[in-house]
Amino acid sequence: MSDQPNGAQALIRTLVDSGVDVCFTNPGTSEMHFVAALDDVPEMRGILGLFEGVVTGAADGYARMAGKPAGTLLHLGPGLGNGLANLHNASRARTPMVNIIGDHATYHKRYDAPLESDIDSIAKGAPGWFRRSMSPDAVALDAAEAVAAAMSAPGQVATLVLPADTCWLPAPGGAAAPVAPTMATAVDEGDIDAVAKLLRSGASCTLLIGGRAVGEQGTRAAARIAEATGAKLLTETFPARQRRGAGILSVERVIYLAEFAQMQLAGTEHLILVDASAPVSFFAYPEKPSTLWPEDCDIVSLAAGPSDPVRALEDLADALSAAPVSGPERVSLDRPSGSLDAMSLAAAVAATMPDNAIVVDEANTGGIDLGRATAACSPHDWLYLTGGSIGIGLPLATGAAVAAPDRRVVSVQADGSAMYTFQALWTMARENLDITIVILNNGRYAVLDMELDRVGADGGGPRARSMFDLTGPDLDFVALAAGMGVEGVRVETAEDLTTHLDRAHVTPGPQLIEAVIPPLQT
Repeated sequence: MSDQPNGAQALIRTLVDSGVDVCFTNPGTSEMHFVAALDDVPEMRGILGLFEGVVTGAADGYARMAGKPAGTLLHLGPGLGNGLANLHNASRARTPMVNIIGDHATYHKRYDAPLESDIDSIAKGAPGWFRRSMSPDAVALDAAEAVAAAMSAPGQVATLVLPADTCWLPAPGGAAAPVAPTMATAVDEGDIDAVAKLLRSGASCTLLIGGRAVGEQGTRAAARIAEATGAKLLTETFPARQRRGAGILSVERVIYLAEFAQMQLAGTEHLILVDASAPVSFFAYPEKPSTLWPEDCDIVSLAAGPSDPVRALEDLADALSAAPVSGPERVSLDRPSGSLDAMSLAAAVAATMPDNAIVVDEANTGGIDLGRATAACSPHDWLYLTGGSIGIGLPLATGAAVAAPDRRVVSVQADGSAMYTFQALWTMARENLDITIVILNNGRYAVLDMELDRVGADGGGPRARSMFDLTGPDLDFVALAAGMGVEGVRVETAEDLTTHLDRAHVTPGPQLIEAVIPPLQT
């Protein structure tokens, strides 16, 4: 780096000094000075994704496991737009992330070049911190503040737009010092006492935990509270990251299907939210309520926003003099045999689970039994589809593997949503990431078969059902994987799946298994 760095060099040095040393990229012309600066700041690891949805999903997976942001580098408004679906998921997960969006040079924007677009409006699709640097001497401080904003409790997506000339012009101040994020705050003691009083009252209470409260420490405290008071304990439907397995309390999630979630919450008089939102139906259905709690239920929020939910749960457990609670012991699981279906597939995944694995779950209907089957496996982390926007599984696995190179990632992936971001396999192969990918091939968008019936839509005949059919031509995931540089195999029995899972988990680099299963019957 020269004595007088340009804006891009000052930017990357500031990011690294602030703890952001991985950047998932899909750059274009406006970002070339950032790309060139990677050689000047070798501490920054640049990882190429072939589609922006891979880039943003990988940054999400990285941050969920590393506990700190990765950067993304995207090209103008269209690049940001291409990455928006997984930015939506990251926003719902409250993932700390720093997006760097290149823009036209400040003096060039008035000419309305073909790639000119309204970046500011596109960025609103993933709410969070937003800023546009307007001069090279502002870039470094803006970058430091972006990292601090991303890391501030409870975490968020931070987007920094950089006109090209702010990167190529000299940056007089060079790198900026890191800016301290806003830390989580303690919950008021009076609020703890008020909730403790509710829980002691004998009324029917449900404790719903989410976000940061679903880690091992928060779950243990919540289980102590539930055991001491008789309260029902639930987690959000799709937590960002959940620690599970032997020795760790397995907490029931709010069921995706609204009618079953209402049964879970039936009779609840007080719904106590800890870093969670009150549960609502994922979609509206004719003549069915949007909210899932009973009409006469009182909703109490104990810890939200910048409050520290784990400390709140521990303080509440102590206020109740709640005793420690043990999780399930690890058990030796039977290896399944016979034909493959949702149940035998889940049993195979459970029986072969590596120690301290990271499971990325975008199995959708084919994964209906995964949670039950794996509850007493070796301890592991589970990453979910937080925002409901499909196509996150393979990128999320990519980022998680970069963040935790000493752990095996197991990506259990539905076939239809795999096709949204299948390019992630190329990045997995290029970076030699230790990921076992299990594609659940049932040849359908099976969840939409179910939803067509549930919304009460007229019809549902062959033309309608053909919109959910992924056959004719059939998808060949082994061939697709080979084209991305990943070894794959197709299996149709539980024995073969178990055998190939055993092999994949100990083979360096990414390994794909295409498991042929029947669609879930609705």
